[in-house]
Amino acid sequence: MNRRLRACLAAVLAAACVSTLPAAASPASASPFDPRPGSASAGDPLFPTLGNGGYDVGHYDLSFDFTPVAYDFTGRIRISATATQDLSSFNLDTDGHTIDSVTVDGAAARWSLSPGSSGQELTVVPAAPLHDHRPFRVEVAYHGNGKDPRSGLTGWRYMSDGGFASAAQASRADTFAPVNDTPSDKATWDFHITAPDGWTAAANGDLTGTRPAGGSRTTWDLRLDSPMATELMGISVDRQTYLTGEGPHGVRLRHLVPEDQVATYRPIVERTGEQITWLENTLGVKYPFSAYGVQIVRDGYGDALENQTLSLFGPNWFKNAATSTTYTNTMVHELTHQWFGDSVTPADWQQAWLNEGPAVYYAARWADEQGTASLEDKMRTAYRQLATVRRTDGPPGKPTALGGFNIYDGGAVVLYALNQRVGEERFAQIMKSWLLKHRHANADSEDFIADAVSTTHDASLRPFLESWLYGLDNPPMPGHPDWSTS
Repeated sequence: MNRRLRACLAAVLAAACVSTLPAAASPASASPFDPRPGSASAGDPLFPTLGNGGYDVGHYDLSFDFTPVAYDFTGRIRISATATQDLSSFNLDTDGHTIDSVTVDGAAARWSLSPGSSGQELTVVPAAPLHDHRPFRVEVAYHGNGKDPRSGLTGWRYMSDGGFASAAQASRADTFAPVNDTPSDKATWDFHITAPDGWTAAANGDLTGTRPAGGSRTTWDLRLDSPMATELMGISVDRQTYLTGEGPHGVRLRHLVPEDQVATYRPIVERTGEQITWLENTLGVKYPFSAYGVQIVRDGYGDALENQTLSLFGPNWFKNAATSTTYTNTMVHELTHQWFGDSVTPADWQQAWLNEGPAVYYAARWADEQGTASLEDKMRTAYRQLATVRRTDGPPGKPTALGGFNIYDGGAVVLYALNQRVGEERFAQIMKSWLLKHRHANADSEDFIADAVSTTHDASLRPFLESWLYGLDNPPMPGHPDWSTS
């Protein structure tokens, strides 16, 4: 996760949701088919205005035509969804776009834009109401400029040569396209990214081909057959180069690096094969997608982010690559997210420790096994700090904001405590079961507790994990009676 999200996203909590939807009929006047407006919220505890209710997206098909340097773009997104209630209208999240047209099942739909706390709400009124359980298709044509002002934060990262890369977590996919911007509504994707010849486009998933788009432009077609949350979108256009290879058991490796820095970055990206192998052996679960790669941008971005199948890195992580291998810790952190966060995705943002805790924990185990840092020392230090953070920012399982120490190192401390309590063999069984049971789905802390109990047949793990995840005080660390709880 992008660690700079913390302060910027905290403001969302205090914002009010604005809706222009018509009022629903009272029960007394309800007819057998009484469509209601969809909710302009998915009910996230930390970000109550993100996402939308009333429907479930199955597939996105995004066409995005970008002009570098000028940053102008035109887009068309086709959404295949299913109503989860009778709907008179529904909402999409969007921000910074001029909407050109909206259709539902091929028929023109009425639409309106209203301000939201982190962007805008696009309210769509179909020509005919939608029935519960009925599939429907939405198509939105739009245009804009990547540097136009947004109502909320932007997901655009601008490169010095005039290109861009997306860093959409947690709520900024809507600055690229109208979507249902909540981790609870995962979908498969097709991408068709068009750019002038001489520029290279990329996105999540497998590159299926390129084709001429006219006017000395090329379209890059990519497909992601495994469901993805919108916040993991990884589209880009830049002067960059694909580096390809093959990982364990045929995983397609494709990386992107600045076209003039191939010699610098090739030995770095080639380390991903051994990292995948290490994680597969450690977790006991194969890499969950068909492709993986790292995207290292030339500038304009300083963090690291687990975009699904294509982790994004700023160049600063690799400045000392010639004399140190510590950059691999961050690479393993983001790679771990492909299992924890991308394949198994938290049901809402308050469950973010399920992303970050494993990423910190397994990256620390990697460093320990590589002999570059001690896992026990890291956990001892984090344990002491967590005692204070629990009361200021909330415990790992109930953070009061997104992006803090409690969900990162604090989440790793919870996993370390569980390992110390049950032993390495049963801990490995718990984590493997979690990844297999919830593969390509959503889950939460209560699911994790229930899975730990059922996997080990040890009911005492419920109060143990509840105290670690929800308590305002550090429980004693198993196996380490000398560690202070305050």
